[in-house]
Amino acid sequence: MMNRIRKGDQVIVIAGKDKGQRGEVTRVVGDRVFVANINMVKRHTKPNPQINQPGGIIEREAPIHLSNVMLFNSASGQGSRVGFKTLDDGRKVRVFRGTGEVVDA
Repeated sequence: MMNRIRKGDQVIVIAGKDKGQRGEVTRVVGDRVFVANINMVKRHTKPNPQINQPGGIIEREAPIHLSNVMLFNSASGQGSRVGFKTLDDGRKVRVFRGTGEVVDA
């Protein structure tokens, strides 16, 4: 199955506390994505000397559901829905629904 959003894509958040912010997808896990410097949460951790990890409050990214992000279309400057299209040579590619332009060249 081909995902609508992949690692390395520029996305814009459309719902939640970080609505309107834009960032790059760092990883995709199931139906959730991690976006760089978006949806930051504070995590209280205990020190672990076995892996040389200090204790304290660390800040890290939390996952965002796929339905709360849209692929950023640099041509229009806003988020756009994504569909799929099969080219003449048999390749399946992602396309922006609004313009029909191919996402991955």
